[in-house]
Amino acid sequence: MTGGAGYIGSHVVKELCRQGYDVVILDDLSTGHEKLLLDVPFYRGDIADSDLVKRIVLAHQVEAVIHFAAKSLVAESMRVPERYFLENTAKSVQLFSALIQEGIRHVVFSSTAAVYGIPDEVPIPETTDCRPVNPYGQSKLMIEQALYWLGQAYGVRWAALRYFNAAGASPDGELGEWHDPETHLIPLVLQTALGRRDELLIYGNDYDTPDGTCIRDYIHVMDLATAHIAALEGLRKGSLPSGPMNVGTGRGHSVREVVETAMEVTGRTIPYRYVDRRPGDPPVLVAATDKIRRLLDWKPVRSDLRTMIAEAWKWHRKECRKELNP
Repeated sequence: MTGGAGYIGSHVVKELCRQGYDVVILDDLSTGHEKLLLDVPFYRGDIADSDLVKRIVLAHQVEAVIHFAAKSLVAESMRVPERYFLENTAKSVQLFSALIQEGIRHVVFSSTAAVYGIPDEVPIPETTDCRPVNPYGQSKLMIEQALYWLGQAYGVRWAALRYFNAAGASPDGELGEWHDPETHLIPLVLQTALGRRDELLIYGNDYDTPDGTCIRDYIHVMDLATAHIAALEGLRKGSLPSGPMNVGTGRGHSVREVVETAMEVTGRTIPYRYVDRRPGDPPVLVAATDKIRRLLDWKPVRSDLRTMIAEAWKWHRKECRKELNP
């Protein structure tokens, strides 16, 4: 597992361990956090360090890889695009090359709905044209394209999971969403509820949506975890053809709906203010999920909005108490 100290990666590690898999993590901790690491073998290093990758494969008899490690800030990718093509695309190709040399042929890749850009149809099927509107999405699409050609040349079997808005936390409160800087809506909403932010900024209230705010497809992080494991097993058994798959719920929630639900869950007033739209934000992004449901017999089971916010709130309150009472 690359990037196993990150938000989604750590939850996937947790679920893999629960299901009895042996897991080893490679993470450089540039955006991940040591405190999110679970009790599995861990190597701090770069995915482009081929010697290290090969040593890990040999030492732990690795059979498959789930690849999360990446830079993922859209705004940063616009300022320094070369960083994203290096850290995401080039280093991923270097990682795959080392894996192929050691006989690894099964790769589950953490892709993103950002590969679609501004889609022509919603819900968005995997067959829609991919036209990324930022270097982050482009860098991820290029990795998918590299995997396709590595599959043609070396027989690599791969799944690229294009997910939408990951949310929530582990139900036991052990793991949660922690980014620095934080850019995701639900953590920002809950930090405002905790008084760690004076107000929430909502970008745009004049979209062609029922309440004027953007609509997004939110998927519980633990549902994402089971999707990754289902994809891994499909590849290993030979029942899943290589290619991309959306991971979402097929339904959307507006920014206003998220804020109002959070106020109900937390019992707190969450001050917010409307500001100008951000360039390139589509009004609606919702996944078509027929493919993953059909090929993997997978469906989300924890992704109702209230559950996602309640479990995230539990984790954020715990972390806030820790800071106040170290």
